[in-house]
Amino acid sequence: MRHFSVMKSILINLLAAALVVASVNAEEKKPMNSTNEVAVIKTSEGEMVAEFWPDVAPNTVENFKKLARSGFYDGTAFHRIVKGFMIQGGDPLTKDPAKESRYGTGDPGYKIKAEFNDRSHERGVLSMARSNDPDSAGSQFFICLANVSRLDHQYTTFGKLIKGDDVLGKIGDIEVTMSDSGERSKPTKRVTVESIKIVPADSVK
Repeated sequence: MRHFSVMKSILINLLAAALVVASVNAEEKKPMNSTNEVAVIKTSEGEMVAEFWPDVAPNTVENFKKLARSGFYDGTAFHRIVKGFMIQGGDPLTKDPAKESRYGTGDPGYKIKAEFNDRSHERGVLSMARSNDPDSAGSQFFICLANVSRLDHQYTTFGKLIKGDDVLGKIGDIEVTMSDSGERSKPTKRVTVESIKIVPADSVK
């Protein structure tokens, strides 16, 4: 009986060790969680840093990161500023001032499905711009200047600023005039997105 107990104890220890090894291997094989990465949005007015919400909008986050990594956003502009509401950018057409009449209609050549979720549209929140079709977002995004909960469950929120609220406010305070659509949202000063870099969160001070 004593011999059986010793063998049983050895087997239990071996099994426990095997489970630990399997657990470690599983952790190593896991892809880097998107929450470990942030977006550094460098603009002509200063720098903003945003965290991502892959738990509620995984495809939207990956699309934004893919475009940012490819340099898609570099040289674009925040073409629409609505006081107390939001600043909008991400349109590739804004790289060319000659295409100003078409600002707001550009995309990456495809659309992505909406991922409406329970994260509210609060100041500093990033959300995807779209047309009337819920699944018409592509590359254009906006950053809220205030709490605009009326947009909740109608637009895909996918991240939030963790640095640069002062820069957001500075952009939001830029004087605007009437746009071609009759909306008072056309900035009188060009706000360029110089680059959007996706970097490890711990690399940002």
